[in-house]
Amino acid sequence: MPQYRIDRISDEVKRALDRIIREEVRDPRVSGTFSITRVETTRDLRFAKVFISVLENEKRDDLIKALKGAAGFLRHALGQALSLRYTPQLQFIADQNIEYGIHISGILRQVLGEQGDNNNSEA
Repeated sequence: MPQYRIDRISDEVKRALDRIIREEVRDPRVSGTFSITRVETTRDLRFAKVFISVLENEKRDDLIKALKGAAGFLRHALGQALSLRYTPQLQFIADQNIEYGIHISGILRQVLGEQGDNNNSEA
């Protein structure tokens, strides 16, 4: 299957899962600010890694556990929402790219601040 089709299906899975999680999952651990950052679907469409970013770090583990517990329900609802030959098995993973980006930005600000201080002291 061409990669552009897999990418398009991954985007559809992402949109459908976001809607299903927000509207149909009643678990109180699945509240708060989170987003599905990306979905990686295998070429045979049998498995999908769903990357979740959570704004509140202390709720991340509970959210991932709740989504893993609801994976069967989510897969069934996804199968009803999308007309695919196979509904992928879902694996939920905490995405830490945003946190890493914030960490790198902080380091860059610190380095640039130190360089600014050195330039000011030399003048």
